[in-house]
Amino acid sequence: MVNRPRGSGRLVADKRSSQSRSAPAKKKAATQKTPTKKARKPRSTKNRGLISGIVFGFFGLIWRVLWGFGWRIGMVTALLIGAGVLYIYTTLPPVSEVVDGRARGSVTLMDRNGAVFAWRGDQFGGMITADTVSPYLRDAIVATEDKRFYYHIGVDPIGIASAVKINISEGRGPLSGHGGSTITQQTAKLLCLGVPFDPNSGMTETEYEDDCRQTTLWRKVKEAIFAMSMEVKYSKDEILTIYMNRAFLGAGARGFEAASQRYFGKSAADVSPAESAMLAGLLKAPTRYAPTNNLERSQQRAKIIVGLMEDQGYLTASQASTAISSPAQLSEAAEAKAGGYFADWVMSDGPEFFTRETTEDVIIKTTLDQRIQKAAEDAMKTIFETKVSETSKAQAAIVVMSADGAVRAMVGGRKTQVSGVFNRATSAKRQTGSAFKPFVYATALELGHHWNSTVVDEPYTIDIPGSGPWSPENYDHKNYGRVTLEYALAHSLNIPAVKVSEAVDRENVRRIASDFGIQSDLAEGPALALGASESTLIEVTGAYAGILNGGSSVKPYGLTELRLLDDDAPLMDTEGGIGERVIREDAARELIYMMSKVVSEGTGTRARLPDGREAAGKTGTTSAARDAWFVGFTADYVAGVWMGYDDNTPLKGVTGGGLPAEIWRETMTRVHDGMPTKPLPMLRPAPEPTVAQTREVPRAAPRPAQNPVDAVDTVLRDVLNSIFGGN
Repeated sequence: MVNRPRGSGRLVADKRSSQSRSAPAKKKAATQKTPTKKARKPRSTKNRGLISGIVFGFFGLIWRVLWGFGWRIGMVTALLIGAGVLYIYTTLPPVSEVVDGRARGSVTLMDRNGAVFAWRGDQFGGMITADTVSPYLRDAIVATEDKRFYYHIGVDPIGIASAVKINISEGRGPLSGHGGSTITQQTAKLLCLGVPFDPNSGMTETEYEDDCRQTTLWRKVKEAIFAMSMEVKYSKDEILTIYMNRAFLGAGARGFEAASQRYFGKSAADVSPAESAMLAGLLKAPTRYAPTNNLERSQQRAKIIVGLMEDQGYLTASQASTAISSPAQLSEAAEAKAGGYFADWVMSDGPEFFTRETTEDVIIKTTLDQRIQKAAEDAMKTIFETKVSETSKAQAAIVVMSADGAVRAMVGGRKTQVSGVFNRATSAKRQTGSAFKPFVYATALELGHHWNSTVVDEPYTIDIPGSGPWSPENYDHKNYGRVTLEYALAHSLNIPAVKVSEAVDRENVRRIASDFGIQSDLAEGPALALGASESTLIEVTGAYAGILNGGSSVKPYGLTELRLLDDDAPLMDTEGGIGERVIREDAARELIYMMSKVVSEGTGTRARLPDGREAAGKTGTTSAARDAWFVGFTADYVAGVWMGYDDNTPLKGVTGGGLPAEIWRETMTRVHDGMPTKPLPMLRPAPEPTVAQTREVPRAAPRPAQNPVDAVDTVLRDVLNSIFGGN
């Protein structure tokens, strides 16, 4: 028993007891409620953590696998690239061996005075280096092609990404169009990744170069490796040196030295900022931007390059302003584009191994006179601009030469300043018409007849075996009775020409014409006398030169000396084109007199020259006026003009005595400007004898063919018999 103090009252529970009993209940309730919430939360976090773990674990696994493969593949790739770079490095030759990458040589053509007027083949002006070239040109190349050239290792990822972006934005494939290539990569391409041209491969040089320029993903990879190898082997300046010497820059120029000489007539070491910009602008599209093709377009391109040079700090604002306001201009020789047809002819006529297929650098001195060439070109332009319809497709050609066959000018078509096109002066074989008649009368004169011998112009018929009767007619369908040979030639009468040809034996006519240089096949029938045979303008003009020089044959020529670059001794030279005598000098002098009458009072009066300068020549118009000719000469020069359509369409209202004679007059007037007047080397007869004193050309009769020597002997015998009688 427990003792309690007195008065303590009954022992009862404290009111807190009930509260204490209820509070735990509340706590319990709260405890029961709270754990319910807390039980769900741990379950949700656990699920999410499990999913996240799975996802991150999966991607982590992939990353570990990719990284594992990646660094191994990267390592292998790096090793392969390194091995490739190392191997190519060991194969790269010294810089001096790769600057001249031409598979063929060049030909430089000089006129009669020693001035360069044309280039053919692949021109290489000589090696230049980054140190010797004009600093403006070096900077222009870098600014245009690869502004980070001095900082990359051969490839430029920034440039490639930019190029791909531009290509895609312009609707092309990522590798089509802009390439993002560095100068080093472009040099690798110029070296064809180290594969030299093999002439025995069955591939032409053009096909080889096209193959080198192919753009595929695999080739770009090889190009990048080759470029990195070059960066290891060569210095930046050496790479730039190779690039500057191998780049094609239009008009046959390989390298900037050749291009500078070609366009500006100066070394690449001396070019100005404007000229440097124009040269650098050629790299994008050499043919399109060549200043000889379109100077204005080339200047516009250069303006863009000047802007790039200024932006990158290579030019001051003042220098850039000067370069833009005073753009580069072509040299006089490049601007003239002189003698394109002539140069093509010399190249085709010269020895193949020193012209068309040369592997050497050749210098050829020619007979071209640039003053006369310009005179011929200006004459052609004047007549076609003032007297020919703009819609006409008619063509014309001009050849001017000296009496020994030295060709001084040649225009092969209406477009004068061109090259590599069809040359109507040397390649177009056309019927000569009445321009052939001088050779008929040359034969008669050689056989003893004279300018005042007569022939009857009357209706005339020849029975041609296998073809039947043939009756030639005069151009105006009239007959003039008994006429002198001089009158018949001056007025281009057809019937007398045929009768004379038959009388002196057309075989003799054919022989005389051939000996004078008409090498084309000559007609077999009596129409030979009327120019039914085809010939080229240069052949006919050369044959007329033979008449002027006194009766000796002539071979037209344009090459006077050929030598290799840097060699003083010529490999070949030509002193003249005069060959063997064809007719007597007296006969030639008579013929020149007869031909002078063509110009003074016959069909060629529109060819008369001013200031009383004597001229002789002959008109020619073929059947249906498909061809019109005027060929003639002064005491100084011979010139021939042909006019017609390439497709043989008949000319409308044109004869040899019309537009061709006018072109001839315009040409020769310009050619002789400032030259002293010289008389023609011709017979100057006493006053004309009466008809009774002349001897008629006998009618043609069948007889065995005679050579000229036998025929002359016969004529002399006849003359002696008539004088002394008997045998």
